[in-house]
Amino acid sequence: MKMKMLVAACMTICSIQLNAQEINIIPEPLQMTKGNGIFTLPKNIAINAPATANELAEQIATKLKTTTGAIVSISKNKASITLDIIKDDNLGSEGYELEVNAKGVSLKANTNAGLFFGWQTIQQLLPASIYAKTLQANVNWSIPYVSITDKPRFAWRGMMLDVSRHFFSKEDVKVFIDDMARYKLNRFHWHLTDDQGWRIEIKSLPRLTSVGAWRADRKGKWMNITTPALDEPKTYGGFYTQEDIKEVVAYAKSKFIEVIPEVDIPGHSMAMNTAYPALSTTPNYPYQVNAGDEFMDWEGVNGHVAARIDNSLDPSNEKVFEYLDKIFSEIAPLFPFEYIHMGGDENAKNNWQKSANVQALMKREGIKNINEVQSYFVRRVQKIINSKGKKMMGWDEILDGGLSGDAAVMSWRGIKGGIEAAKQRHKVVMSPNDYNYIDFYQGELTAEGKVYRGLRMKTTYSFEPIPEGIDPNLILGNQANQWTEQIFDMRYAQYMTWPRGMAVAETSWSPKEKKNWSSFSKKVEGQFEKLDAAGVRYSKSIYDPIVTTEQRSNGDLVLKMESEVEGLDMYFTINDQMPDNYSSKYTAPVVLPEDVLSVRIISYRDGKPIGKYLNIPIEALKKRAVKVL
Repeated sequence: MKMKMLVAACMTICSIQLNAQEINIIPEPLQMTKGNGIFTLPKNIAINAPATANELAEQIATKLKTTTGAIVSISKNKASITLDIIKDDNLGSEGYELEVNAKGVSLKANTNAGLFFGWQTIQQLLPASIYAKTLQANVNWSIPYVSITDKPRFAWRGMMLDVSRHFFSKEDVKVFIDDMARYKLNRFHWHLTDDQGWRIEIKSLPRLTSVGAWRADRKGKWMNITTPALDEPKTYGGFYTQEDIKEVVAYAKSKFIEVIPEVDIPGHSMAMNTAYPALSTTPNYPYQVNAGDEFMDWEGVNGHVAARIDNSLDPSNEKVFEYLDKIFSEIAPLFPFEYIHMGGDENAKNNWQKSANVQALMKREGIKNINEVQSYFVRRVQKIINSKGKKMMGWDEILDGGLSGDAAVMSWRGIKGGIEAAKQRHKVVMSPNDYNYIDFYQGELTAEGKVYRGLRMKTTYSFEPIPEGIDPNLILGNQANQWTEQIFDMRYAQYMTWPRGMAVAETSWSPKEKKNWSSFSKKVEGQFEKLDAAGVRYSKSIYDPIVTTEQRSNGDLVLKMESEVEGLDMYFTINDQMPDNYSSKYTAPVVLPEDVLSVRIISYRDGKPIGKYLNIPIEALKKRAVKVL
């Protein structure tokens, strides 16, 4: 009897532990009620699904067979997992209802998209091993009892990947899409062209890829490398054939992700100008695809960006618009989604200003200033894109000089452009660099290396996409951007994306009032085991202290540290010794003696090291110091 009581007590404790431990869903559901108990998947799993959800049922079956080793069938008999298509106006097109109890798992939605997003939640409720790609032995495949009603706040939950600065294979792109789907992101913005490479096959203009997709190979730090000789072999790069594009678009579609292609014009066109120099205002210049060496003056004249080498298309040249018509004629059928992105950002207009042909255009068209030349170009491109049955989207610079029609704006220079676009009744995707640029370094600068500036995950999570006083119906949603100047491969792209991408996902999906940094950061830590199982590289910079300094009027340099997440202890040394949890513990600001060469820091939790070892030179600390009285 005592043994039976002991076993029963253990089972109860295990059940409570599972319920307490396993539920860390990102993004946070709209409504969730936790139950008492667990449902354990049987060795013979039956999935009951309507014929319209057959493809998803097969996806689920394949995953369960591969990882759990169970025998899985799609059957109406004694189903362990039931998928249902229902009619519930409250759920919308992507919402779902999930019930896990003693009878099994019941997932309901209005659409297959809703069922798919519900399946992502189910996987997060299962042990982390579900994300592995091989059979996982000795795992208790249990799901805690739970009742969830969920739907997204925004229809546009996006992530951009720049494949121009460095080329990523189609298999790499599929990995990026897999990672997006895990957190219910549903818009993949594919930045396909830029100064450093043209990445999409245009059959009517073959030099775009035979010439524009290739550059001299360089391994050094971006914008700190030698300019290649014109005759240096152009061996670095690559492009996607139209068949590759179709394959990736179909793959994304299977995960209910829409793909938005971007052709970045009129600026950022060095690769296009190299392929077809006559399209620039300096057609006799000896162009080559940029290899990462600096050719832009970002301050320029009166603070305006200027190009030392012309990387803009000539708005006065009718051949430019003929070529763009060919390009968008081939691109439009490859991408079913309603929008095509035309870029429009950071266009250096200094070569336009010097061009006699552009000046003649301004006189002929009654254009008053150079910003209106940009508007003229944008309107011409919009007309081309619209003629292909698509809507145009661009970065917020397309507002310069005026914007018309159904063009949508992606606001990247903060939220100001988004506010202005919404006031003009244009649709907006919020993508501000001060919150959502996930190529920015995310921890301690001296440990990670400078990429423009820093961006902590807590700041990304704090973003609110709907500005006060703006019609919420005009805000399509929220997007993170992964620019790849400093990112050479997918493993590092993952490191820069995750876990910050989770903050973007929860901001995009969950109700504003459900967001809470303390609970979210704990959920993020709960996701690390899942990312490990999936083989995803990610950053643990949330465990590194935020290190700041103050320069006081008396000359003292004062060291300050704060934690991004709870429960950390920070230990440091100022005598060039390696720190551990027996070193000085940070509890209050520290005045650094004059003869200190560096500060070494490490974070602990529960007596174990958890953060990166930091070694910050005193000169770096002086440089970041804020002067105080």
